[in-house]
Amino acid sequence: MENHLHTPAGDLSGGQRQALSLLMATIQTPQLLLLDEHTAALDPKTSKLLMQLTDQRIQEQQLTCLMITHRMEDALQYGNRMIVMQKGEIMQDLNEEEKAKLSMPDLLQFFEEIN
Repeated sequence: MENHLHTPAGDLSGGQRQALSLLMATIQTPQLLLLDEHTAALDPKTSKLLMQLTDQRIQEQQLTCLMITHRMEDALQYGNRMIVMQKGEIMQDLNEEEKAKLSMPDLLQFFEEIN
């Protein structure tokens, strides 16, 4: 982002704007960082970079973060708790230990069972 310090926000790419939004939201340490599908409109490479930046900011600032995502890979990789919801109802609430034991096939199987 350093090479875009003088670039108007409207001239930044979608990923750059998302990164800028994340950095702006964490300039001062928020009590809660709410991320609602913050990588949804990005290509896979940019999405991965933004998730790495997000994780770095959360770890450095020891932030409490609620991340809403439909990307199961991100749900499994990031965070210390995972809540699976369907139609506004909590279907599964996993702590860090339970989540660490969960694999992608397990998660896919769970979704097949509830649908």
